Amino acid sequence: MAMAPDDDDAPVFAIAVAAELAGMHPQTLRQYDRIGLVVPGRTRGGSRRYSARNVQQLREVARLSGEGMSLPAISRLLHLEDEVRMLRRRVLDLEGALRAERENRPGVRVFAAGASGVIPMASGRRIRRSTEVVLWRPGDRRTED
Repeated sequence: MAMAPDDDDAPVFAIAVAAELAGMHPQTLRQYDRIGLVVPGRTRGGSRRYSARNVQQLREVARLSGEGMSLPAISRLLHLEDEVRMLRRRVLDLEGALRAERENRPGVRVFAAGASGVIPMASGRRIRRSTEVVLWRPGDRRTED
């Protein structure tokens, strides 16, 4: 059974399984949790449960650490990647909300200005241009009946 995208964050692996999947010793995972590098979910009893995303992060930590990157730098990188993922999700949500708003509104209100004042118009309708000049004086209060 394939996991849905949101399942990447589901805390399902015990520490021994996560350590094996990441190619690390369980004590290394405990240390990373203590320093806030890769923080797993917890069961009600307090046991660590790692998600597929956590395992990916552990593999990335091992790779970057092997290339000489410091743990504080790796931590910053992981936090920035989480922020980017969250912002991308937010952008998708906002784009969906905007699309729904555009599809569900009864029509855009369009207005035109003319000699008689500002009038509402149907969307997509054009009005004949006028070349007449209208003089407005303070205190003029023209209204249409």
